[in-house]
Amino acid sequence: RRVREAVVSTQSTGKGVPNLQAMEVDSTPPEEGMEEVFAAAGSEEQHNLMRSIMKDVVGNLPGLDEFIALTNIFKIVDTHHFDVVVFDTAPTGHTLRLLSIPQSIGKVLRQLVQMKTWMSGIMNSLSGSLGMNNVNIDYIDDLLPLVERLDKELKNPDLTTFVCVCIPEFLSLYETERLIQKLTALDIDTHNVVVNQVMYPDRDSSGCPSCALCAARTKMQRKYLDQIADLYEDFHVIRMPLMPVEVKGVPMLQRFGRYLQSPPDMDRLSIHDLVKDL
Repeated sequence: RRVREAVVSTQSTGKGVPNLQAMEVDSTPPEEGMEEVFAAAGSEEQHNLMRSIMKDVVGNLPGLDEFIALTNIFKIVDTHHFDVVVFDTAPTGHTLRLLSIPQSIGKVLRQLVQMKTWMSGIMNSLSGSLGMNNVNIDYIDDLLPLVERLDKELKNPDLTTFVCVCIPEFLSLYETERLIQKLTALDIDTHNVVVNQVMYPDRDSSGCPSCALCAARTKMQRKYLDQIADLYEDFHVIRMPLMPVEVKGVPMLQRFGRYLQSPPDMDRLSIHDLVKDL
């Protein structure tokens, strides 16, 4: 179910999992999302003036739409009791942009706060010449603590950790390494790597893979699995097998979740043993 971030009160409950709620955030375009921010400027006249003047200054900041979505998700966390909140993020480039938003937005807001007195004088002169009341831009001070809170909570390892998911192929490994390096630079905790879709082929009586394609893919994956083991020897690395059926539906997801917590012994089991009772 698609839920726009502006309608944050309509999370959907997962069928068959009564303590699970989910929502998909549809990022609001900056010109729409900033309406709520500019509305704090005061009267309708002030609101319209601030929107016209500040739209090009603040409204076009890179990542502003993601910032608005992120702040609304934090509002949900504040108004409901959740033991765990999981963000299923986009590919690496979008994720890094999302995680760097508090720093970039915070930097701009701090500069605006320093310029507030100067800006206030100019805007009050402008509004006076237009026959309007003085413009109140103190709402900028209210935004800064919110941004600083986002930044602080993202960097608190007791509250937030990042689980990297990859597959044993070159490009995925490259992107994962880039992600982990950037997370480290942002002081965001990460110590778990899930390697998904690891092949465990059927074997013949001699113990060799029963098909040439499976053997070739297994050999290729082994090279990258060895590199992952070397790169992330201090991480908790979990290898998840490529399942013979699609991972969807509550029973299959619950089974897959148990394997994430306690990976199966694939030296003893075949891939078909994992799902034969489902």
